[in-house]
Amino acid sequence: MENFDVCVRGAGIVGKSLALTLARQGLRVALLPEGAAAAQRAGEDIRAYALNAVSVGLLERLKVWDSLPAQAKTAVHDMRVQGDAAGGEIDFSAWQQRVGELAWIVDAGVLERQLEDALRYAPHVTLIDPARGAPPAALVALCEGKASATRDALGVTMARSVYGHTAIATRLVAAEAHRNTAWQWFRAPDVLALLPLDTPQGGHSFALVWSLPDDRAQELLALDNAAFEQALFDATGGACGALRLAAPRAAWPLMLATADRWCGDGWVLLGDAAHVVHPLSGQGLNLGLADVVALAQAIEEREPWRALGDEKLLRRYARERAAPTWAMGRVTDGLLQLFSRPEPAVQELRNRGMSLVNRLPPIKRWLASRAVGS
Repeated sequence: MENFDVCVRGAGIVGKSLALTLARQGLRVALLPEGAAAAQRAGEDIRAYALNAVSVGLLERLKVWDSLPAQAKTAVHDMRVQGDAAGGEIDFSAWQQRVGELAWIVDAGVLERQLEDALRYAPHVTLIDPARGAPPAALVALCEGKASATRDALGVTMARSVYGHTAIATRLVAAEAHRNTAWQWFRAPDVLALLPLDTPQGGHSFALVWSLPDDRAQELLALDNAAFEQALFDATGGACGALRLAAPRAAWPLMLATADRWCGDGWVLLGDAAHVVHPLSGQGLNLGLADVVALAQAIEEREPWRALGDEKLLRRYARERAAPTWAMGRVTDGLLQLFSRPEPAVQELRNRGMSLVNRLPPIKRWLASRAVGS
C-alpha cells in the first residue's frame, strides 16, 4: 500500500479543509472518509454555519469561498440579542464594528460539495476507500467528530459535561424579510437563534437552532408542523412574522467536552474530535477551521529535519489552540449557566447587564470583535 505524508481521518468540512491546505504545501495526503458519518449526511442537509473572518480567509485561500453560489452564503450585517425581560437586549452592527459583515451564514451541504469539487483538482490528495483501511502515513490527523473511534482507541479521554439539553435545527421561511439580521433569544432555560439565509425562496429564509431542556425538546419534536410553527411564533414574539417549516427537524444532545490530549507521536486531533462547545455562540466550526490554520502553520514552519509526526512539533499546534478553545468553552458555558437561572434577582441582573452593555459602544465593539475573529 502507498505511503503518505498525512492521513486525514474524517472527511467533513474540517477534514476536507485540512487535506486541501496540506496538499497546497506539497504534502501527499490520504483522505479517509468515515462511512457512518457519510451515511448520516446522506439525507437532506439542514445544517447552516456562522463563519467568522478567519474561517472565510481559509476558504478563500483554498479557492472555495468565491466558488460558492451567492445563495449559499449570506452576510450578517446586524445581530439582535434578546434577554428574557423588557430592556434586556444588545444590538450589534457591522457598521459600528467597522467591518463589512459580522459573520457569514453558510449552507453546510453546499460548502461540503464545493470542498469535494476542489479535492478533485488537488493532485496531492488521494481519497481512500474506508473498506481498505488507513494507509501508512507519517502523521494521522483525526477529524472524525466528537464520537471518534480512532481517538478512543488511542486511549484519549474526553472530559464531558452533559447539559441535559437538546438542540433542534431546521430551515424556516418567514413572513418578514431577514434583512441580513441574525436573531438570538436568551431565556431561562432555552436559547433560540434564527440565522438569515438567502435561498431559492429569496431573503425570507432562516436556519433555526433552538436549545432546550431534553423533556421540552421532545415535546416540541412530537408536535405536528402547525403546532411547532405556533410554538416558534410564540417564542420569537412574532419578531420575524409567521415562521413556516421548510425542512425536517433534526435534534442532537448538547455537551461541553475537551480531550485530555490533543496529540501524540504520529497523531493529532482537530475539530470536534478535540473539543465540543455549546452552539449558542455559533463558534463550533470556526474553532475547527482555526485548528486547521494552526496545524498547517506549525507544519509549514517546522525545521527541515523534523518529521511530520514528531510529537514536539504537534505540541506547538496544541499549545497554540489550547487557550482560545478553553476561553470559548468557558464563555459559552458561562452564558448558558447565567441564562438558565430562573431566580428573579438573577433575571433582573442579567437583563440590566445586557441593557448596560448595549449603551457602551467600546465594550460592544470588543465583544463583536471576539466573535467575528478580527
